[in-house]
Amino acid sequence: QVQLVESGGGLVEPGGSLRLSCAASASIFSIPYMGWYRQAPGKERELVASITSNGIRNYLDSVKGRFTISRDNAKNMVYLEMNSLKAEDTAVYYCNGRISVVVFWGQGTQVTVSS
Repeated sequence: QVQLVESGGGLVEPGGSLRLSCAASASIFSIPYMGWYRQAPGKERELVASITSNGIRNYLDSVKGRFTISRDNAKNMVYLEMNSLKAEDTAVYYCNGRISVVVFWGQGTQVTVSS
C-alpha cells in the first residue's frame, strides 16, 4: 500500500500560480501511472493531468497550456504546477497513483481561486 500526501493548496487570486506537491510513502518508480484529479462542489471528480513512468503526459483540455505535471521518481514526488489560475479551477485536488487495478488516493488539498 502506498500512501499519498498532497500539499501546496491555498487561496490565490485569479491569474496567480500555485504548485501542488504529492509525497508518496514508497517508491513510485514502479507506479506506471500518476495523476492529479479535482472535485469542485456539486461536481464529479475529474482527471486534470496524468504522467506515465516514461514521461507521457495528458491534460484536461481546460488546463492545457496552464498546468504542468511532473514526477521525480528519486524523491517519490509528483507535482502540479498551475499558472494563470481561474475561478473555475477552484476545487479539492487529489493525487492519484495506479498499478493495474490497484489505485491509491491522497486526502486532497483545497485550491481556491478568488479575488
